[in-house]
Amino acid sequence: MIAGVSRRHLIGRRLHAAAIVLLGIAGLPSVVHAGASLPPPPVASAGTTPEIALVIDDMGSRRDAGLQVLQLPGPVACAFLPYGPYTRELANQAHTRNKEVMLHLPMQTVEQARLDSGGVTLDMTEREFMDTLRADLAQVPHVSGINNHMGSLITRHPGHMLWLMRGMQGDRHLFFVDSRTTKFTVARQIAYENQVPSVSRDVFLDAELSPAGVKREFARLLDLAKRNGTALGIGHPHPATLALLQQELARLPAHGVKLVPVSRLVQRQQARDSQWRASLSP
Repeated sequence: MIAGVSRRHLIGRRLHAAAIVLLGIAGLPSVVHAGASLPPPPVASAGTTPEIALVIDDMGSRRDAGLQVLQLPGPVACAFLPYGPYTRELANQAHTRNKEVMLHLPMQTVEQARLDSGGVTLDMTEREFMDTLRADLAQVPHVSGINNHMGSLITRHPGHMLWLMRGMQGDRHLFFVDSRTTKFTVARQIAYENQVPSVSRDVFLDAELSPAGVKREFARLLDLAKRNGTALGIGHPHPATLALLQQELARLPAHGVKLVPVSRLVQRQQARDSQWRASLSP
């Protein structure tokens, strides 16, 4: 009898996950989440210097590319895959160079792309999810924040995002960056509702992996910062991306823009979140 119940439970979990995958493939949001409204986008204040922050994803898998990232000028954040062969070595070096270290948490996709070790999936129980998250965090020394690696399926699921936020509310005081790999993501929404310090990605620098594409998206990042006061870009350790950043980061003063740590943008967003909550209070 116990074995039968266990089998039915497993089948039910797989059917539930499959149903959500099918909804995602159809282009529909899998779960409707009517939560608290997020604050409106910021507007740049006169007399203030626009600020950008940068996160380089997929760190830890290649040593040579990772070392090039660490040589970039300024507080470029490094997001490490939990079980990359060079994650510990490069995370320690990043910390020594005053670059913020993040966990690049692998998450299940709608397309069912191959998931890196330490990934979280829709068919996990809460305990499995939390155990995986704790193990992943233990692999990345000096971790101060988390962002999602892929995750077009699981970031649209409020229940799993709630587990993530609860897992971040311990003694570590972690922040969360929503990489926004799907327009249906609720990750930033759930973070806001649970008062987890968080911010969303504005620009993917290398969605089009060419020198011209990276240059165009970097220019868009600067434009957003000038209009909104802040902007967050995410890139990857590709040659085109690293070459552009090595060249353009030194020119930021000429553009009237400042590179700041990701945590600085998170703090600014946290202040806006608090003001927005206060404005909605009766």
